[in-house]
Amino acid sequence: MARLKHRQISSSLYGGFTKSPGRSFELEGEKIVVKYGGLKTSIEEAWCQPAGADLTDWVTSIEEALALLDRGEIRVAEKSGGLWVVNDWVQKAILLYFRVRDMKPSEAGELRFRDKIPVKTDLASQEIRVVPPGTARYGSFLAPGCVLMPGYVNIGAYVGAGTMIDTWATVGTGAQIGSNVHIAGGAGIGGVLEPVQSRPVIIEDGVFVGSRCIVVEGAIIEEGAVLGAGCVITASSPIIDVRGEDPVIMKGLVPAGTVAIPGTWPRQFPAGEFHTACVLIIGKRQASTDRKTKINEILREFPLEL
Repeated sequence: MARLKHRQISSSLYGGFTKSPGRSFELEGEKIVVKYGGLKTSIEEAWCQPAGADLTDWVTSIEEALALLDRGEIRVAEKSGGLWVVNDWVQKAILLYFRVRDMKPSEAGELRFRDKIPVKTDLASQEIRVVPPGTARYGSFLAPGCVLMPGYVNIGAYVGAGTMIDTWATVGTGAQIGSNVHIAGGAGIGGVLEPVQSRPVIIEDGVFVGSRCIVVEGAIIEEGAVLGAGCVITASSPIIDVRGEDPVIMKGLVPAGTVAIPGTWPRQFPAGEFHTACVLIIGKRQASTDRKTKINEILREFPLEL
């Protein structure tokens, strides 16, 4: 989808893409547009079958969708016209994949596992680094240059080029992570499959997610933002911009290029006033700060821990 929409033709075989019953190709000038209408229709048909129905007639389509997802050729969500759009048929394909897969044992050295979904393979050809015991499940996509420390990337997740998933960080099902992102140690990026059409967590390009942050419930962290250690962001968490004379409250979104830290917000309850968690936007990441600069330079700009 997003990665293929305007790919240049590089060979006589549809720009390097193989034809299949689920895909069609259209030329727009010197560019090729890949469409998945047939595959989407097949997935929707399978989804409409009653619980427990035999899905044999749709297994090929389901497996093709997961193979495309694994290669980053389709995505759970993608940006279109400046807005993030959920491809619910891709979410359905993942859920159907669980239905048609059998439990199988596997092993890594002396460790034993039993699951329906294998891990990604052929990492060298994909130019990604996975440090033991880091795990990326089949159906997730890691672009070239990604580094996965001993963390976890679940099925349906998309991780852009040059991103680091640090030790014990987790990227949930369907989460969309941009390029040149750093997700620091122990951070939790939530995922979602059900209900279908639900937006996954979106972490855009160049974001830094500090240690032990939690970002869940479809929150969007826009390009270049910095989250200080321990930020908890949900769909309902107050995100308060305190840079002006009056606080500006928003939810589910950290604006592009801002610096945010954990804070508290007073709320009135029957038993009295108590302070609940929130996130405070305290500054703007400087335009002169290169996205690949050391985090210590950001620390010198703003008084926060990462």
